[in-house]
Amino acid sequence: MRAILSGLHHKKNIQELELELIDVPEPFDDLAVTFLEKQSQASLTIPISKAVSADVVRIKVDANDLQYQAGSQSEFSWEMYLNLRQQHTRGLIQVESEYLSDRHQLTLTSYYQVNSDANGMAVFNMHTQQADNEFTIKAINLQDDQLQITGPSRINNQPIENQRLVLKNTSADSTAEWPITHMSLHGLFLGVIPLSDLAMDTTQQLFIRSTVNGQDLEQRVVMSQSLAGQVTQTITAGHRLVMLEKRYDNGIRVQETAALTVPERIAAVPGKVGGVTRILSTLMDKANLVYMRRLFRRGHRPYDQPTIVFESFGGRQVSDSPYAIYLLFKQLYPGFNFIWSIDRSQKHFCKENDISYVIRRTSKWVRVLGKASFWISNARFPSWVKKPQYLTYIQTWHGTPLKKLGLDIENVSMPGTTTAKYHVNFVREANRWDALVSPNDYSTRIFRSAFGYNNQILKVGYPRNDELINSTPDDVTALKQQLGIPLDKKVVLYAPTYRDNQFAEKGKYTFELPFSLDEFRKQYGDDTVLVLRMHYLISNALDISGYEGVVFDFSNHPNISDLYLISDMLITDYSSVFFDFAYLKRPILFYPYDYHMYKDELRGFYLDYEKDLPGEIAQNEDQLLSLIGDKLATPDMSDNKKFMAFYRRFCSIDDGLSSLKIVNYVIQQIQKNG
Repeated sequence: MRAILSGLHHKKNIQELELELIDVPEPFDDLAVTFLEKQSQASLTIPISKAVSADVVRIKVDANDLQYQAGSQSEFSWEMYLNLRQQHTRGLIQVESEYLSDRHQLTLTSYYQVNSDANGMAVFNMHTQQADNEFTIKAINLQDDQLQITGPSRINNQPIENQRLVLKNTSADSTAEWPITHMSLHGLFLGVIPLSDLAMDTTQQLFIRSTVNGQDLEQRVVMSQSLAGQVTQTITAGHRLVMLEKRYDNGIRVQETAALTVPERIAAVPGKVGGVTRILSTLMDKANLVYMRRLFRRGHRPYDQPTIVFESFGGRQVSDSPYAIYLLFKQLYPGFNFIWSIDRSQKHFCKENDISYVIRRTSKWVRVLGKASFWISNARFPSWVKKPQYLTYIQTWHGTPLKKLGLDIENVSMPGTTTAKYHVNFVREANRWDALVSPNDYSTRIFRSAFGYNNQILKVGYPRNDELINSTPDDVTALKQQLGIPLDKKVVLYAPTYRDNQFAEKGKYTFELPFSLDEFRKQYGDDTVLVLRMHYLISNALDISGYEGVVFDFSNHPNISDLYLISDMLITDYSSVFFDFAYLKRPILFYPYDYHMYKDELRGFYLDYEKDLPGEIAQNEDQLLSLIGDKLATPDMSDNKKFMAFYRRFCSIDDGLSSLKIVNYVIQQIQKNG
């Protein structure tokens, strides 16, 4: 017996769900659908209201019944079950889904959307407590000498009245307004701004004005997805360049400038040469990959002397837990052979610090990997790298998981793979690991399920955090001097996560700080500095000129633990850095400026973001700047009950000896194998 969600119809303020039934016995008037909320385990049972045919039935549900007061819970994810209540057949059948609904706005602050999970089962998602000053559009394009915007014209099937598009000049206190008169598909408008109406040499932000239930509104236009597939640049008949850009807060910015002249275009030709060079480089990489695969298949005899190969973040750094283990190994057992697998960018660092290395994806690299006794890495090796039977592969991983991993990612949207293929490859790679390092019971459970991991787990804490536990105040002073941080000032560390929607085009990433550096300097600049630690993909997009002495960019500093140690507080959003920073028992502030959009459109979380964090959540920039002062005034969180409960759950097993425990494990393996 099967039940499949095959349709959703809006009937005034009621939602009518259509189900296809396969091999379900009649009578249908004894059937019902039970909704089960994943997090709270609340349930709601609704009888079948209509039998359309022998295999199609419908139920009517008021989406407002699928949200309720449950503490601070604002997201409700309902699974659906066909409830069989016939005399001889009773039980529950989980409803599958062949139907994916569009976002349906219920009120200014809530909407629902029907999706399917990774197993194809129906999920009715309710989203509440949305920002009422944001208006989500479907598409935006520059074409036919117009700025064209498509968005909803109704809220819960009630028309939005008097909709107008508004452009606000970001550098001058001026606005311009255009009425929306064209309707697109049912429930959608098509708004148009002639490009000839745009003020010259301006940057403007897009808003929408309307009347909803008699209330006049002005809302910032936002897009949840990236601008990929949209037409975001055009040159007008007047030889003016118009560009669309998605801001850090998902808002839309319109820029109007003079287009390049013919001499300027000629001067830009060398950029095309660079493009050709990149194409040739790509072809060479593909040829090299074929060669590497062939070399690995040959096999190698192991070195006579125990040899350990270390790698961090795919060779991009010499850092993290592998580096902490390496440093202790070199101190205790200098007679072993230690080699780092690195990208060419790390050659200078290795030579400067007398570190033996091999360049990735070279024939020597294949030989070293194939002849080594141990690999110690914090990320995955390529699937085509062959692991010898005599080798022990220790995976340290690189953080306590907050965002979903591996098998727990229900819909994988990365290019070049599918969800099923990604899951298979992840499990295959994970089970090449002979031992996986875990920092706590919480992570152990997730690693088992998300990685499909069946081998040994070393629950010893992360070696990289030994530095946090063992460092002294003198060490911190020395670090500040080394990094050029004033000793008489407090330090605020801002370390946000990388967002998938910051991708602009191949090789280009965008980023803006989601708060004003001018305001930070005005309120705290006399006695506080701001340290930035951004994702390596976007670090080059930062411009902090003019803020020297107040703002420091250490995005490319190899050891983030150094930055934890010098900082009096941490500001983050969804990055797992707060799990490590909590070891210091210093205040943590969360600023998820796009929380609902990030959670819905990118990846979900393991923790309840609104309940389980070890610090307060700032909802907007004003609150963020205010809370910074509060947190700096309470530098020690040892007396904070909520913080210490988090500390005991996630940090308590790490005693500052994690590196030693991994070293001891390796020595035991060497002795056991003779």
